[in-house]
Amino acid sequence: TKVYCTLCRQDDSILSISLAKVRDGRKNQTGLENKGRMGTNKTGSIVLLLVLLEICICQILDNNINTMSEYSPYERQGLPNPVEELVKDFTGNYKLVRYQPRHIHIAYGSSPTEMVITWSTLQNPNKTSYVEFGTKHLAERSQNGSVTEFQEQSSLRLKQYIHRVVLTQLIPGQTYLYHCGSDMGWSEIFYFTAMREGADWLPHLAIYGDLGNVNAVSLVRLQRETHLGVYDAIIHVGDFAYDMNSESGLVGDAFMDQIQPIAGYLPYMVCPGNHEWSGNFHQYKNRFTMPGNENSMFYSWNMGPIHFISLSTEFYYFLQYGIAPVIRQYEWLEKDLEEANRTRAERPWIITYGHRPMYCSNDDRDDCTKHETLVRVGIPYFHWYGLEDMFMKYGVDLSIWAHEHSYERLWPTYNHKVYNGSLAEPYRNPKALTHVTTGSAGCSEKHDPFPETRPEWTAYRSTDYGFSRLKPLNNTHLYFEQLSEDQDGKIIDSFYLIREKHEGYEIPKAIATNNIDIHDSVENSL
Repeated sequence: TKVYCTLCRQDDSILSISLAKVRDGRKNQTGLENKGRMGTNKTGSIVLLLVLLEICICQILDNNINTMSEYSPYERQGLPNPVEELVKDFTGNYKLVRYQPRHIHIAYGSSPTEMVITWSTLQNPNKTSYVEFGTKHLAERSQNGSVTEFQEQSSLRLKQYIHRVVLTQLIPGQTYLYHCGSDMGWSEIFYFTAMREGADWLPHLAIYGDLGNVNAVSLVRLQRETHLGVYDAIIHVGDFAYDMNSESGLVGDAFMDQIQPIAGYLPYMVCPGNHEWSGNFHQYKNRFTMPGNENSMFYSWNMGPIHFISLSTEFYYFLQYGIAPVIRQYEWLEKDLEEANRTRAERPWIITYGHRPMYCSNDDRDDCTKHETLVRVGIPYFHWYGLEDMFMKYGVDLSIWAHEHSYERLWPTYNHKVYNGSLAEPYRNPKALTHVTTGSAGCSEKHDPFPETRPEWTAYRSTDYGFSRLKPLNNTHLYFEQLSEDQDGKIIDSFYLIREKHEGYEIPKAIATNNIDIHDSVENSL
């Protein structure tokens, strides 16, 4: 159905809306054709009804479509807009929906007693943004926050406003009801559980990367299991929406709507991927709010017995934005790992996550298929600021990656050599860190296949859609599993990582860098 939408102010244009796309929650498909008049008197009533229907759809779904042109044809001629006047008669102020909160998501703050609530509105309400929350009802407490203008970088320069509120002095382990907004409009009611106290509780997390708003195969199960209380937090290891900047940011808007049933209830912890690179990660930096002072590009946080470290692998691949971010992250990381090792008796597990893997065996030409990946060895030729040696030095237990649209678990590996704990129990007291790639949540780019041959450091791999789950069992045992959406939720891989003494690994003094070999006759266990 094509009707002229004067409310949306499309300069002498017809706006075409695909109702099928509207119903399934995806972004609207728009097509513009020149049309100078709304129609004849004979069909005027029908057209007006269709316009009103379109207005309702636009407002309910919070579309950006009314930002393409500043004035309608009526306003350019100095005439009143009859549709706008009619709508005002019915609603009083049709623009109220432009202040309605959307894209609500939460994240842990800088301390365990904080939670950060982030949301978007299409217009700035010019009122204080705040969250009302409480353990029994919403009126118990309120906290105000900040609002910043976020203008996407296409030729349309669409604007929205990002609101951030930090809730403080939360009771550990307490569940809170909350809603967010301003005196111009409020969200529905959500809930979250504040982080539990200390290092002796055992959280359960879902982990994945490369989730788009098209072919988001894992999304429904994640939404359902979130509402069933299966998880304590989510880690999304880069690559969102495909891409958040696409179609003037409307793809990003649709994606934030899709994850709201998850991210409105559980801390949604993220790191940047290569699909966020546009405009120096402009969309990513504006849409998410992570702990620390680095625009969510890198940070660390504690959860139970685990010290998590989120990194930007993309600094190594987009050097047009400068080498300074590589250096800054590297220096920060070493200090963070030093501090984490000082408190390791209390919080023994150190887990890192970043988008691009150090190793992968996929049948493509990505950097992780090469012998000397940038993340692993650092700046080409000079080998500056590589991460593998630092991870070995400080005894990182597990490194989680994405980027490849598949799942791959490695044997404990350093410099392409396997350092298993033993033949019988390779993950008991391994002599190098363990790597897992989990980038198969589902996106428009489908799968990344594997060749028939496989390197000797690969323990298990699958191209099934799915996601990972992680749970520490105590200070020495950690459980990791991979779920397959292709096989209706079947667990297709799992392992226990056992470290009875958390400390740095011994880095071999002489390493051959031009071939791949292994220790402990590991070929017998493949």
